Parts: sequence; structure tokens; C-alpha cells
Amino acid sequence: MFFKHTKWAMLWALLILILCGIPGKDIPHISFLELLSFDKFVHAGIFFVLVLLTVRGFILQSNFPQLKKLAKFIALLICIVYGGSLEIMQGTLFVDRGADVFDFIANTFGATMGVILYDWMEKKVLIKMIK
Repeated sequence: MFFKHTKWAMLWALLILILCGIPGKDIPHISFLELLSFDKFVHAGIFFVLVLLTVRGFILQSNFPQLKKLAKFIALLICIVYGGSLEIMQGTLFVDRGADVFDFIANTFGATMGVILYDWMEKKVLIKMIK
């Protein structure tokens, strides 16, 4: 039952891992987007979605009552550790990639905003789905 509710978060996390593992030379470079720090918005956005999916999965699962009770805190902690781990892997394992503390900060910011806005997002999305 646990994996039934967390599968979307795990699939999203796998997609993030794949995208972060793409060699740097294969990533398109668009200069005007670099000027706007578009990369940081992408990092924040993908971790915003990751934490939303993770919190939702933890809340829906019924195998671990403590996880359900502390869903936001544990999801945020997992996402921050995952974001940091990805940056370390980019600096050590992945080809033609480098670790960037500002990417880690953007990941953490996105995850934190997801936790802060979770209740509002859930209410807005569920209301729209019901109507």
C-alpha cells in the first residue's frame, strides 16, 4: 500500500536523477535564459513538485501512521537530502557536470515552498477537480 501512494513521487525523483545525470555537453545552453537564472527556477520547480508528490503519498499511505502524521517534515527532509546528494553526485560521479551550492539552495527553496503551500495547493486542486 505504501508504494501505491508514493509511486508518483518515486518516478518524479527518478526523472530528476536522470535529468541531473545528463552530461553537461548534451544540455542546450541558451544565453538569455542563463542571464535570468532560469536554471534556478527549474531546480526550485522540480523540487516543489517532488515535495508535493511526496507529502501527498505519505498522507495517503496507511502502513506507517507516524509518517502520515509527520508527512510534511519528513518529505522536506528527504527532498533536501536528495537535492544535496544529487549535487554531490554531479560533482563526483556524473560526466561533465559540476556541483553548485546555488542549485542546492534552489532545490531547498522549492521543496520548502512546496511544504508551505501544500495545504493551499491541495485545496485549490481538489476544489477544481470536484467542480
